[in-house]
Amino acid sequence: MFTGIVEELGEIVSKTDGPESAVLEIRGPLVTSDAVHGASIAVNGVCLTVVDLKEDTFTADVMQESLDRSSLGALVAGSRVNLERPVRLQDRLGGHLVQGHVDGVGEIISRTPSEKWEIVRISLPSAITRYVVEKGSITVDGISLTVVEAAEDSFTVSLIPTTLELTTLGRKGPGDPVNLEVDVVAKYVERMIGARK
Repeated sequence: MFTGIVEELGEIVSKTDGPESAVLEIRGPLVTSDAVHGASIAVNGVCLTVVDLKEDTFTADVMQESLDRSSLGALVAGSRVNLERPVRLQDRLGGHLVQGHVDGVGEIISRTPSEKWEIVRISLPSAITRYVVEKGSITVDGISLTVVEAAEDSFTVSLIPTTLELTTLGRKGPGDPVNLEVDVVAKYVERMIGARK
């Protein structure tokens, strides 16, 4: 379980593609400082398991399911990625409850700069439109954000200077893919209401 508060902007050291999987080696001195074999680390919002550790890098296997549902397959050596360690029970929940289970991939449509922040419009896959509401929470590339406007096929978020500086969203432009995870509470409510009908 994560909070969507990015701890570190990491870098892909290498990516090895297999027939139905990929292996990523990722540089992240902060997130590897206390990592152990088998630990979970969110990479652009995708929960991955540490299979090997070196000085400031870790290696993770990415199965076909994750490649199909996320933008991790598009990463190359040198790509920057958002990294977050799992939340501990004694930590503050600064963002919202994030599972690291990507629901779909959106695409940045536009960026509108303002004096102190930026409005970003992101396309929304039709399968998850019903879970995105104005002022609700959404995870974009592992970043916990508040939805400003929710349309049928897109939504907007406001990015403060800190988010622009410390995450991948400060570097991505129109046409770039982003991983989306909707608030899991909405999915549970929908399932419970459906079961009662």
